[in-house]
Amino acid sequence: MKNTTFENIFDAYQLVSGAKIKAKNYEEVYELGPYDGTKRGYTLYAFEDGVRFEDFSVIISENELMNNYLIEKGKGNQAIAA
Repeated sequence: MKNTTFENIFDAYQLVSGAKIKAKNYEEVYELGPYDGTKRGYTLYAFEDGVRFEDFSVIISENELMNNYLIEKGKGNQAIAA
């Protein structure tokens, strides 16, 4: 994942299950899981060397994702710049 390019999240439509997510200030990479409506957030799974670790996950809000995380470039729905 070191050669992977990440970009800012501009639109919630980019947040699709399976997308790779990285914190802006840290090197850890996560895989985005499904949205959980009852908890009002997305599930993030630890991801390393092509393996998703399902024994540890966190729920994170859409607002937190858009402000503090980056998404793998070219994955998910692309936001159209005006």
